[in-house]
Amino acid sequence: MAEQGLRSVAAKQYNHCARHGSVPDDKENILKRNFKAETINQKWCTDITYIHVQKEGWTYLASVMDLCSRKIIGYAYGTSMTAELAGEAVKNACLNVRETKGIILHSDLGSQYTSQSFERFLDSKQMLHSFSRKGNPYDNACIESFHSVLKKEEIYLHTDQDYKEARRAIFEYIEGWYNRKRIHGAIGYMTPQQKEDEELKKAA
Repeated sequence: MAEQGLRSVAAKQYNHCARHGSVPDDKENILKRNFKAETINQKWCTDITYIHVQKEGWTYLASVMDLCSRKIIGYAYGTSMTAELAGEAVKNACLNVRETKGIILHSDLGSQYTSQSFERFLDSKQMLHSFSRKGNPYDNACIESFHSVLKKEEIYLHTDQDYKEARRAIFEYIEGWYNRKRIHGAIGYMTPQQKEDEELKKAA
C-alpha cells in the first residue's frame, strides 16, 4: 500500500443499541424501512450532514436520494444548517421531475424538516412526508450510508481550505464519481445513473 500511495480510512465505529422511539401524533413513518422502490421518483430520502473546512469551520450538506436508482438527485451545500438549505436540496431534486404528486420523501424529525416553510413546499408539490422515529437513524439508513461513504472516500482524505474548495470537491464526487461511476450491490452492481437510465427506458 505504501508503494502504491494507498492508505486506509479508519471509520468511527457506531455502537448500535435498541431504540424504540416514535414519531409525534401529527407525523407518520410511511416508509417504515422499506427502501425498495419499483421505479424512480416513487420514494426519496433526505438528510443533512456536517463537513468541516479550515476557514469557515462547520459547513452543511443536504442531500436527496432516489431509493430506486440510489442516485443523488438533489443537494445543497451551505454554511448554515437551515430549513432553506433542506428545502433547496429538495427543490433541486424536483427540477427534472415532471410529476411530483405522491412521491414519498423521508427525513428525520430535525427542525429543518418539520419547519412550516419546508412543509409548505412539500404541500405545493403534493409530496408525502415520511419521518424517522426519534432516535432511530436506521429508519433513514440509505442517505446516512451515502453521507458516510462521501466522508470516507472524499472528505476525510483531504483538508479543504474553505467553503468554495469543499463545494467543488463535493460536486466532483457526486456528479463525477458517485452517480456515474460507483457501482452498487443494491441495484445489481450498476451505477445510479445506469439504473436511472434503465428505468427511464422502461417508462418510455
